[in-house]
This record gives sequence, structure tokens and C-alpha cells, in this order.
Amino acid sequence: METAESTGIVRAQVYQAPPQNGLAGLKHWRQDILAALVVALVSVPLSLGIALASGAPPICGLTSEIVAGLIFPFLGGSYVSVCGPAAGLAPVLFSAITDLGGGDMERGYHVVLCVIMMAGVTQIILTWLKAAKFSRMFPMAAIHGMLAAIGFLLFSKQIPNFVGSPFHAHEFFPVIFETPSEIATHLNPSVFSIGIICLLLLFQLTSLRRGPLKYIPPQLTVVVVGAVLGHLYHLDPKFLVKLPDNLMEHGFAFPDFQDLVKALPMLPHVALFIFMLTFVDGTESLATVQAVDRIDPFHRKSDPDRTLFAMGISNICSSMIGGLTIIPGIIKSTTCIVSGGRTAWVNFYNAIFLIAFLLFAGGVIRTIPIAALAAVLMHIGYKLAGAHKWRSMIKLGGADLAVFSLTIFVTLVSDLMLGIGAGMLLEAFVLLFYAKKAGLKIGALASSPIQRTEIEGEVMDVYVGDSFHCFNSLKARGVLDEIPEHVKRVVLHCQPSLGLIDHSTRLYLATLRDDMQRAGKSFEIEGLDQFKSCGSDSTAFLYRPVPVPQPQTS
Repeated sequence: METAESTGIVRAQVYQAPPQNGLAGLKHWRQDILAALVVALVSVPLSLGIALASGAPPICGLTSEIVAGLIFPFLGGSYVSVCGPAAGLAPVLFSAITDLGGGDMERGYHVVLCVIMMAGVTQIILTWLKAAKFSRMFPMAAIHGMLAAIGFLLFSKQIPNFVGSPFHAHEFFPVIFETPSEIATHLNPSVFSIGIICLLLLFQLTSLRRGPLKYIPPQLTVVVVGAVLGHLYHLDPKFLVKLPDNLMEHGFAFPDFQDLVKALPMLPHVALFIFMLTFVDGTESLATVQAVDRIDPFHRKSDPDRTLFAMGISNICSSMIGGLTIIPGIIKSTTCIVSGGRTAWVNFYNAIFLIAFLLFAGGVIRTIPIAALAAVLMHIGYKLAGAHKWRSMIKLGGADLAVFSLTIFVTLVSDLMLGIGAGMLLEAFVLLFYAKKAGLKIGALASSPIQRTEIEGEVMDVYVGDSFHCFNSLKARGVLDEIPEHVKRVVLHCQPSLGLIDHSTRLYLATLRDDMQRAGKSFEIEGLDQFKSCGSDSTAFLYRPVPVPQPQTS
């Protein structure tokens, strides 16, 4: 997942009074409408590109964004997150459309709409079960590996759009191996030059986010340049975005449950795609709103369960009219913050602007080259899987780097679920390895880390022992997330029995410390002086080595 810094967007001005959602938020309409206009200009290329990467008609990307905007402000869950189709889900959707359609992309698209609807229902059930908290059990290295693998998949699937010719292969490695021969035999110079120019321009613009440039969305600039180049090259219409001439008559699509019934022999595949969409949508949604909370100028906290519920309802409604899966997007959310957006009503105004664009600027949208949209998606892929991601993982140490790398590799050669499963399995072996180095028994990895808590006046002491990691942290996080309001100082005491603290937990504790500091409180950790770090990062895996017995001297 991208951060605000990685997108080149700076932190917004800190305001004093925290605006609220709902009717109370309407008084901020001036700021929210202005922000929504900028977000809408970013949404057009992103939504069109994500739809194309998903193997779906371009119009459904905008349909998804509009549905999200009309629903999300009334259901809430977060404050300045802007929701719409997800680049991270594009590879999953493309695989689902290809597999469930038996090669017929049109048929597969209508079947996948049924799958999206059922994934939305599953999300609502998970909300009722208060399941959002279980996302904390996934190792952060595996989550970052999943997102990096999505970045690689996004990048590879845009190569045919750069070449200007469809490939026979669809999986990552086959596409890479087929690329040299396709370039040699089917390269379209005009399409390729537009794609390369737009991609290089996008990298340049995102690194120059200063002064007036920070208010001009780089994605918008790129598609405008692409459209101008397409006009100068007299680009064939087949390389341009296609929108229905009559939006009311041909702009909507509907789930085909009859074809879904015909696909019953592939029931395991259907169930797998429902699970994958639910898992990736939910995991990325919750990770994104947490990231947006950290850059929210008002430091408001999102409600994970409410967010998951809103995504479930939005996915059901989106699928009913031909839209794709919906999640909060980090690029649009950070754009919203920088542009002065204050409440979730930005989503609603964004939807209104997109409707206006479709009604009155459809002809302009049809001049956008597909290669320009491919450049936007390639740039997102780089942000998810580029060198900076690997450098950050190297700083965390070999264990997390191994989990990260294995998750990527298994995902690229199989699918996302096997990839995240492999990452979690390796994380378990890592914990066992360091538990042995710390002299811990296997049972110590399963017990709750919190041994006791004491509150005296405004001070809360929390004593932790055995091990503190993502797999056993739910109860501990429940305690630390519910610190009484009157407590001004929290001290986390690492008992001598505590043998290890993993990266996911250290990252959570660092976030908790920052949140308390912003609230004028303090959070301290005592007893880390005897621990050894596995990396140079401040949140790297820690373990307490067992002292080596010294030989006795006579």
C-alpha cells in the first residue's frame, strides 16, 4: 500500500476543530466541494484504468466510483477516505473474469458481478461477527508482500497496452517471457511512445510536488498529454477509451445468475474468488483507512467494522448496475486531504462531478489513449513494488524480508491466497526459530502477552511476558485500544520472561505512542535494553538471546 509520502503528496495543514460526518459535516461544503473537484479529476484516469486492468468495460470503473460516492457518506466508517474501484483487486478480477467466463470476457464479467455481490454479503456477515479485528493477525511483512505482488501483476498486465497488441499469456511470468517476441513482431510505435512519455512524465511530476504543482493531479496531466499525443498521431480508435454512446441504455450491466448456475461445475473456483475478493477487499480497505488516519490533519479515528460494513453495502449496490469492487483508495484520499477535504461528503460531491463528466464530457474521455491509462497503472505498480519497498524490508532484517519475498513469489506463480498463506506459514516458522534462540517454550507463543495491568491515578502499567506477536496480540491490542480516558501515562513493562516482539507488534506500539502523544499523553516501553534487533529499522523484530553459559575457571 502506498503512503502519502510515496505519492509525493505532503501532509495537509493541521486544523483546530475536528469536523464530523453526517449532517454536521455539510457546513464544510465549500472545502469539500473544491476537494471533490480535484479528486474527480484524479478519479477519471484511475477508475478507467482499473476497469481496463480488470478486464471489464471502462465505464464500469466510473460506475463503481459513483456508487461508492453516493453510498459511503451515509454509512461512514472513516472521515477523509475516498472510495472507488481498487487497483489492488484488478488482478483478482481479471483472473475471475477469465476463468469463470471460460475465455469469454463478456460472459465472465456478468458472472463476476454475481461474485462481487456475494463478496459484499460476506463482508456484511463478517461485520456482524466483528471480524475486522482479525485482520491484525496477518503479519505486516506478508501484507506488504501481497501488495507488492499486486504491483508486479499490475505492471505486467499493462505491457500489452504499451506494445499495442494483445498477448496470448495472462499470468505474470508467461507475460514477461512473451514480451520480447511481441515487441519484435507487433510493436505499435505510436502507442509505445505515448505510453513511455506518459510514464516518464508521471515519475517526473510526482517527484516535483512543490508550489502550484502540488495542486495539479499528475494523473490528470498525464492523460491530457496522452490525449494530445493521440490526436497528433491520429491514433486508431481501437487504442482509445470506449464509452457507450447512450449511457442510459448501454452504460449499465447486470449480474447474470443464470450463467452463474451454469458455472456450478466450477463451484470451488467461484467460492475461491468470493473468498479472495472478500479477503483482499477487506484487508486493503482496513489497511488503507488506518494509513489515511495517520495523515488526517484532525487525527480522527476510523471505525474498522463500520468501514467493512460500508464496503459490503457498496459492493452489493455496485455489482447490481455493473460496477466493480470498492475500497478506500490512498491516492484519492491523500489528494482529498491536500485539497482541503474535511469530511466523507467529498465522496458524494466526487460522484456528482463524475456524473457531470459522463454527461457533458464523454467525448473528451473518449480521446484518452489506453496507453496513457496503462502508464498510470504501471506507476501504481511501481509504488507498490518498487525499489523503495525492498529497501524498507531490508532494514527490517532477513526474517521479514524472507516473508515479504516468499509472499511475492508464491503469489506470482499461483494466486493471492496461496501467497498470503505461504507468508503466514513462514512467519510462524520465524517465530519458532527465534523462540528457540530466546529459550521460550512453544506454548509461550500461544499465550496472551499481557500478564497483568495496574492503574493508579493517571498512570497505567501494563506488564507483558512470554511473546508479543501478530498471532497472539488480539487480546493485548483490545486492552491497549481501550485505555481509560483519565489515564495520561501508559508504561509497557517488558518482563524478564518476554522473549520476542515481532515487527507487526512494534509497528502497532509505535502508532499507539504517536496517537497518545498527539492527545497530550505519553506511552513508554521499559525493559528493551537486553533485546537484540534483527534489523536497523526502529520497528524491526526483537528477541532476547539466551545468555551463553561461561566456562568455569578453576
